[in-house]
Amino acid sequence: MIAAVVLAAGGSRRMGRPKQLLPLAGRPLVWHVAAAACRSVAGEVLVVTGAEQTAVKAAVACLPAKVIPNQSWREGQASSLKAGLNAVSPSARAVIFLLADQPLVTPELIDSLAAAWRAGGGSIVAPVAGGRRGNPVLFDLGRWLQPLTALAGDAGARTVIAANPDQLTAVPVVDEAMFFDVDTPDQYEEIKRLYKAIHPGGH
Repeated sequence: MIAAVVLAAGGSRRMGRPKQLLPLAGRPLVWHVAAAACRSVAGEVLVVTGAEQTAVKAAVACLPAKVIPNQSWREGQASSLKAGLNAVSPSARAVIFLLADQPLVTPELIDSLAAAWRAGGGSIVAPVAGGRRGNPVLFDLGRWLQPLTALAGDAGARTVIAANPDQLTAVPVVDEAMFFDVDTPDQYEEIKRLYKAIHPGGH
């Protein structure tokens, strides 16, 4: 079984307001990400909350996802990775980490990472477009559970990937917009434009 963990705990210092709650087509960004995970092959979906915990929980309440509070979210993204890993089902053999500010991610992208891993493509699987590696990223828990739970600070899993390039399988993606994220007001406007282009009917 593959678990999907949506990291939605950050305080969004650069944005100036909680980006996981920014509206897009009538739904918060975190809802779009969690909904894509719920429609994927993932056997369970967990949403890690921190800043604006109550509002984020309410945003995904209509989805079949489990909300995991991270009281240590101010310590950085590694604390959210660990909170998610600690809550993942013991039957999970791999985990896919998704970012709450990447609302253009699709179930098909998530499924393609799972398919590459199941085909024996490596213990870390990530999408790549235009020579750029993006998120979400899958980790085989048999190989990476201990290294991931040993992380600290805000670097997240990037340090694990950087130190083990031979373990990485790249899944080609035609449209790198799927892993665009939101850190600034300009990027938020760009995400809204891209969403309208992909979903001209607004859905």
